[in-house]
This record gives sequence, C-alpha cells and structure tokens, in this order.
Amino acid sequence: MGDIYLDNAAATRLKESVFEAMKPYFTEHFGNPSSIHKYGSQPKQALEEARKKVASLIGAETNEIYFTSSGSESNNLALKGAAWAGRKKGRHIVVSAIEHQSVLHSARAMEKLGWEMTVVPVDSNGIVDPGAVVDAVRDDTVVVSVTHASNEIGSIEPIADIAAAVKEKGVPFHTDAVQTAGVIPVDVKALGVDILSLAASSFHGPKGAAALYVRKGTRVFSLIDGGIQERGRRAGTENVPAVVGLGAAAELAAKEMDSRIAHVMPLRDRLMTGLEESIPKLYINGDRKNRLTGNVHVSIEAIEGEAMLFSLGAKGIFAASGSSCADKALKSSHVLLACGVDHSLANASLLFTLSSENTMEEVEAVLTAMPPIVERLRSMSPLWNG
Repeated sequence: MGDIYLDNAAATRLKESVFEAMKPYFTEHFGNPSSIHKYGSQPKQALEEARKKVASLIGAETNEIYFTSSGSESNNLALKGAAWAGRKKGRHIVVSAIEHQSVLHSARAMEKLGWEMTVVPVDSNGIVDPGAVVDAVRDDTVVVSVTHASNEIGSIEPIADIAAAVKEKGVPFHTDAVQTAGVIPVDVKALGVDILSLAASSFHGPKGAAALYVRKGTRVFSLIDGGIQERGRRAGTENVPAVVGLGAAAELAAKEMDSRIAHVMPLRDRLMTGLEESIPKLYINGDRKNRLTGNVHVSIEAIEGEAMLFSLGAKGIFAASGSSCADKALKSSHVLLACGVDHSLANASLLFTLSSENTMEEVEAVLTAMPPIVERLRSMSPLWNG
C-alpha cells in the first residue's frame, strides 16, 4: 500500500477534471478579464460561469458571490469589512471561542483600532448556544461570526438558529463555511446567513481560490483598493485559472455530494470506534452526532501529538495535530481549550480527515499501525503509569 493521506481538512487533491478545466486559462485564454478586446472576453465569460456554479452550490444569487484568494481572505473581508461598514452604528464584534484564526485574529486586529470583541463560549463538544450569542449582542454590535463547523474537532454548529436570533437584533451575521461548503449541503437561504466564506481546497479544487457570499443589501467595506474588479468589493486582477477551478470543483461537488458523504461516513465511524476500542485512554473530541462526515479528532493520554505524527509519517500515514494554520506554532489548540480539555491532553491530539478518495483498507491500516505506536511512545513517557 502506498501513502495514506488523511489531512483533507488542510487540502484535498485536485480532481483531474478540475485541472483540465483550468488548463486553457494558463496559456490559451490568458488575457485580462477586464480588457475589452477579444483576449479579455473569454476569461471574463469564464469568471461569470464560475460565479454561477459557486452560487448554485450554496443556493445564492450569482451577483452575491465575490472571488477571493483564500478562506482566510474571505474571513478577513467579512469581519473587517462588516465592522468598518457598521462603524457609525457601533464598534462591537461577537465571535465564538472556536473560530478559525483568520476570524479571531481579524477581530483582535479591529480591537487594536478601537473595536470591542465578545467571545462566546462553547460546551464540551464545541457547540455554541444560540442563546449565549444573542445575550452577547449589544446595541452597538456591528457583526456576529460563528463558524459553520470547526476545522479541528468537526462539530457542526446550529447556524440557522443562531442566524435567526441574530437577525432579530438587526445585526449582520457571518459564518465561516470553509470546512462545510462543497462537503455537506449548505444553503445560504436555509441557514439565514448574511455573509459566508468558502474555499475550493476543501472540495478538490485548487488552493488560492475562494469566495465570499454577501447577501444583497448587506454592507461590507472593501479592504483592497484599486480597480473595480468584483464589483468594487475586491480590487485586483482575478486569478482566472484558479477561479475556473473553483467553479468546476463546485459543480462537481454538487453533483457528487450524496455519494461522497455515503462513502466517507462509514470510514469515519470505523476509524473512531476502532481507535476507541484498541487504545486505552483515547478520547474523541467534538460532537459525535453533529459532526463533519470525514472528521476524526482524538486526544491520547501521555503522548505528544507531534511525536505521533512523526511516527505515523514514518509508516506513510499523514495526518495533522490540529489546524494547519497552527501546527507550527506548537501551542495548545484554542479550540480544545475552549471545550475544557486541559493543556496536556490538548497537546496529545491527532486530527484525521478523510475524503471520498480514502478507502476502508486505508482505515484498517491506520487501526493496525496506531496501537504499537502508542504503546512505544507511552513506554518512554514519564506521564504514563499504565
């Protein structure tokens, strides 16, 4: 058996059909979509076709989709843009404790400029209480952001309930759907959100291609000044091949979503139960029921997560210890700490994320490899007493 890739939350493999759709826009249709001559017309048309496909994936209108370079950029534009747009009303932002760093750091950046931030706690499964969000909203609140699903523990939040409650307060609501859009059904109208972030790399599209949904009538201040690209909300020449890839991946994800989910969920469930049964003092993090289809996040007593990653990598099994944006920081996961997990156990975590390209044979290989690794590492650990 070759390498076993179980880090799909960080990046999924580009589908061949998506790559084929992108190719002509590197060399043949290379023009600037803002050019009014023939070399600009095909790229411009391709952008608008991709916009339709992304809108269709999430149940939005075509003119509510704005292309960006990443989920992090989309989150920055959502938080900072909405905050700036509402600055005459007030300077207060509400976020949850388990947001992606691009949301939390955006809110903290606004704090330095005079805004206030309220962080809403979560329960032990990482679930946000809609009532707690509403209680945090003030008369001067200008934007609320709660992730659709944690990129680490995979818990899916009750976004429709939260959005409805926030809407009654007349405050714009944003959700980071980078881990859900293209992976599980996402409909912006059913969710009731005003702003939503998504990224192609989560559903077998190219890295560097993402989008922001902004509901008609929702005010978001532009962060990049220059030309009139993206209807004035995001200046700069568009990355046409990447956007085409985003559109192609979105179209494919919509078509294959049911079959992908049906394939991945049994793998996830087998991996979770198999790890629990074979390794003592192993804990599953996140909500067991309301969970991303491919997410398996565990903490194992008396072992460092990094040591487990290196040991698995030596056997050709590639996973993560948490968010790919935080792995190199060597800090305890803020998501796990928010769920009440202590520092030592938070540092003993592993994140396996599966896609439709994984197999049950690969899952069984992981289940065979893990117990000896844990036993060996625990034999060297001063924290393990058996």
